[in-house]
Amino acid sequence: MSDSVLRTVVRRETHSPRTVAMLVVVVLLLLVLAYAAVEIVLALTGAAPLLAAPGPALQAVVTAPATLMPAAFIAAGVVLALIGLLVLILALKPGRLSKHEMQWGERAVVVDNGVVASALAQHLSNESGIARDDIVVGVAHRTVDVTVRPPVGIPVDQAQLQRTVDAEIATYKLSPSVRTVVRVQRPDTQES
Repeated sequence: MSDSVLRTVVRRETHSPRTVAMLVVVVLLLLVLAYAAVEIVLALTGAAPLLAAPGPALQAVVTAPATLMPAAFIAAGVVLALIGLLVLILALKPGRLSKHEMQWGERAVVVDNGVVASALAQHLSNESGIARDDIVVGVAHRTVDVTVRPPVGIPVDQAQLQRTVDAEIATYKLSPSVRTVVRVQRPDTQES
């Protein structure tokens, strides 16, 4: 497989598509159009409108600048601009899935963050002698957060734990690279 094809596959596996956001916008637009069509049909048949008849509603929009305060138009414009900005950001900003690219020899492998967290917790447990249940690892897009809760009376060298975590993460060769944070949380010092 060529490098460009591999990059495309990895990107598709690590980034979420924007179909949900697009689908929500399209459904909302279709609902507005369906409502307008229903109101027009009701007006043409002489039936009572659901909310507002098209003629008076259009007339209200046309006369709004003369009847409403300029502050209302400014507020409505700001709200519409914010909605438009949100839709634009959703359309352009790439979504991230909870996965990382990992180099494995000459190959790139897409690995779920939960798998990375589980492997790191097991490695740390094996290296430190702390029970696996006392190690909590969370992997985000740019951060690996490790919390170690050793039993009372078990000495723990936080600097050594940090070195162990950093060395293991370096062997994974994750892309994008991650920053590690290691905390030791003693049962007698937990916040309540």
